[in-house]
Amino acid sequence: MTAIDVVIMAAGKGTRMKSRRPKVLHRLAGRPMLAHVLDAAAAVGARRCVVITGHGATEVEAFATSWARAGGQNHAQVELQSVRQEPQLGTGHAVQQAEPLLPGDGVTLVLNGDVPLVQPDTLRRLIALCEGEHLALLTVDSGEDAGAYGRIVRAAAGADGDIPVRAIVEAKDASPDVLAITEWYSGVMAAPTRLLRRYLALLTDDNAQKEFYLTDVVKHAVAGGSTVLALRIDDEVEVAGVNSPVQLAELEREVQRRTAVRLMEGGVRLADPARLDVRGTLACGQDVEIDVGCVFEGGVTLGEGVSVGAHCVIANARIEAGAVIHPFTHIDGGKDGVVVGPGALVGPYARLRPGAELGPEVHIGNFVEVKNSKLAAGAKANHLAYLGDAVVGERVNYGAGSITANYDGANKHRTVIEADVHVGSNCVLVAPVTLGAGGTVGAGSTITRDTPAGALSLARGRQVNLPGWQRPAKKKPA
Repeated sequence: MTAIDVVIMAAGKGTRMKSRRPKVLHRLAGRPMLAHVLDAAAAVGARRCVVITGHGATEVEAFATSWARAGGQNHAQVELQSVRQEPQLGTGHAVQQAEPLLPGDGVTLVLNGDVPLVQPDTLRRLIALCEGEHLALLTVDSGEDAGAYGRIVRAAAGADGDIPVRAIVEAKDASPDVLAITEWYSGVMAAPTRLLRRYLALLTDDNAQKEFYLTDVVKHAVAGGSTVLALRIDDEVEVAGVNSPVQLAELEREVQRRTAVRLMEGGVRLADPARLDVRGTLACGQDVEIDVGCVFEGGVTLGEGVSVGAHCVIANARIEAGAVIHPFTHIDGGKDGVVVGPGALVGPYARLRPGAELGPEVHIGNFVEVKNSKLAAGAKANHLAYLGDAVVGERVNYGAGSITANYDGANKHRTVIEADVHVGSNCVLVAPVTLGAGGTVGAGSTITRDTPAGALSLARGRQVNLPGWQRPAKKKPA
């Protein structure tokens, strides 16, 4: 197979975004647009990926490096390089900056950092059309006015997509007859590097914009006897570019709509498909129900029969079969992840932080926070409580207002609550401490030492009552 080298154009300022952030780092479905394009490059088996930077180059290059580090084995197989385009004199000039880094034995695939939804399967078809011999363009026929896109001029009239391309004419340089053409160039191109290198050297800025157009390699290829082919697709969203916050928001809604449709086709029940946000990956078993306003980030798995109430935010978590997540719950697994066991009940208004692991039938109620703690089957913390750095045994009942005091100002310490312990309301468990199995901690106790199994443990001052005691009276103004 011919080696694939990918060039990603990411140098533009994105003036219409009206932002200090580089355009390609604005987020779509929870991730920078550039991440989507880099993922597509990795998915087609790119040998090398050259990111062309300019505006905000330091930030863009730093993100590309972090993508390579965070992506595991697939990303590690891609040799990632960056090259700066300064000054920025057009798309052809941009690719000219990358050309010295491209081995002559491969196919160069040109992508755009602000066209985030191009699909790997489409790119594979385009590379196959190239065959290591031809220039291959990805085009769309919108059937209507193609606006500011470059028009595809074929060698003959007709609907046959196999008719070779004669030229791409930029809209600003097009005659009325050419502007009437509804097939337009997406900005995605595959070309044998040896030919691309030859035609890049012939580019000039003799046009309305006084820029070096990458699209002009087509006319030079035709003049040089090379065949230029076009892969025409119907899905405009796949090649939609982003130049403004409005366009980004429109694309976001379309991405979420498609995600919702895919989930529903797999059997998920969505209360309102228009009020779902998936900003990562969401995998669902059968008979999952998701209410309105929910946000899923990172990697989330919902097991069979899981129910998620309205306005929950769930990130990096595995929620197992039959669990119920009540409304307004916040689950953030971070790097460590969160596990909610089968049949567990969480919320409303609960918070699960990284390292929380709930066993089967665990109950975590309203305004309860769990961090880096493991709760065994049937344990309950139903109201207004905190469990941090704890191991909680089976059938423990953890009272309202109780906390584990796990931090001494310098280090974190662990609390162990063995099976069948009952912790009364408003208790403080000062870690490190172990509560013996079957024991009871009286309400309002501050526990600083281990408690025996089966014992009642009390650690509070004796109640004192003073009959007839008078409250201080408020002084009257002088």
